[in-house]
Amino acid sequence: MGYYDDHSQNRFRERKGNRGGVFLASIVGAILGAILVVISIPALSNRGILPYQIETNQNNAVESTTNNNKNQNFTQKQISYDVNTNTTKAVDKAADAVVGINNIQSSNFWSDEEAPTQEEAAGTGSGVVYKKAGGKAYVVTNHHVVEGAAKLEVSFSDGTKIPAKLLGSDVWTDLAVLEVDAAKIKKVAEFGDSDRLKIGEPVIAIGNPLGATFSGSVTQGIISGLKRTIPVDINQDGIIDWNAEVLQTDAAINPGNSGGALINIAGQLVGINSMKIAQNAVEGIGLSIPINSARPIIDDLEKFGSVKRPYMGVDLKSVSEIPAYYQEEALKLPRNINYGVALRQVVPNSPAAQAGLRELDVIVEMDGEKINDVIDLRKHLYQKKKIGEQLKIKFYRDGKLKQTTLTLSADTTQ
Repeated sequence: MGYYDDHSQNRFRERKGNRGGVFLASIVGAILGAILVVISIPALSNRGILPYQIETNQNNAVESTTNNNKNQNFTQKQISYDVNTNTTKAVDKAADAVVGINNIQSSNFWSDEEAPTQEEAAGTGSGVVYKKAGGKAYVVTNHHVVEGAAKLEVSFSDGTKIPAKLLGSDVWTDLAVLEVDAAKIKKVAEFGDSDRLKIGEPVIAIGNPLGATFSGSVTQGIISGLKRTIPVDINQDGIIDWNAEVLQTDAAINPGNSGGALINIAGQLVGINSMKIAQNAVEGIGLSIPINSARPIIDDLEKFGSVKRPYMGVDLKSVSEIPAYYQEEALKLPRNINYGVALRQVVPNSPAAQAGLRELDVIVEMDGEKINDVIDLRKHLYQKKKIGEQLKIKFYRDGKLKQTTLTLSADTTQ
């Protein structure tokens, strides 16, 4: 047992001695490490490793340095990005060609004919400058933007307003052309090719939604549909008079955007924004007049003040809108004929009168093409025929199918 006690004490003394050596070595190592760190700091700093930095390769950076403690400096750089994309380039190219349109109408507060009238803004819209020549600039917009105006003004993004002259307006295509002094005009829109548009292609709408407050607003979307047909009631009698062919886009188009620009990613004008489908269950359906369809209308309005369309000289009504009783008794149509266009009136000395057409005749075919209703007749006449051309017609009179040929003239009633 004694041996065990002595041996335990010896082992204790040995361990105690070893611990002292380790402790001394740890102190020496810590001191040497601290000396090495102090020596290495200047070298690291010279090599750009210290102080700690947030770095960037961007230009136009603003640098600031803060001292958090005596040993560390943190340097931060606030970055100003210069974003330049195809979209921003397109907007830069076309935005200044888009202007505001102010429709000023006369009003009489007292409803007294002898009381003085006052002029006030009745509505606002947008327009696109498409031409400069001879000190004048020409702006295309919508017919419904300028309708009923006593005066018109063109407004710019800086608030400047200048008077505008209405050269012509067309209710069928919802287009109008204005003339202004070119001194304030900075840019003219470049025409694109709407026939080459593809579904899914990006487009940008530029205009003045809700008036001057949001002037020059830009929205982006895609072409959602081509050659959409939208029924139009021209005289608001509840009967469809025309089918407008338009582009569909999901770029946001709001009140005041009417007459503004729809541009492609190259900044070219491909459409004139005209309307949107505004229903509670509908979102993102904006409509724009294709620029290829608009250009001949714009040219006629600028040069003549109206659109030069072929003229027949007839008053029309679709057979489908006439009760079956009158189809048999008045028009004397065969029972299997429930389509066509009835002539309610033929203007004396008109192309129709000269071709022998009469009141109550029913046109069912033009140039070998079936005519179902008034819209079919107008589309064939306005889109496929020109002034001076001949038009072959098949029609029913007193239950018998007849045919004639007339020579189209210009409409002198406009």
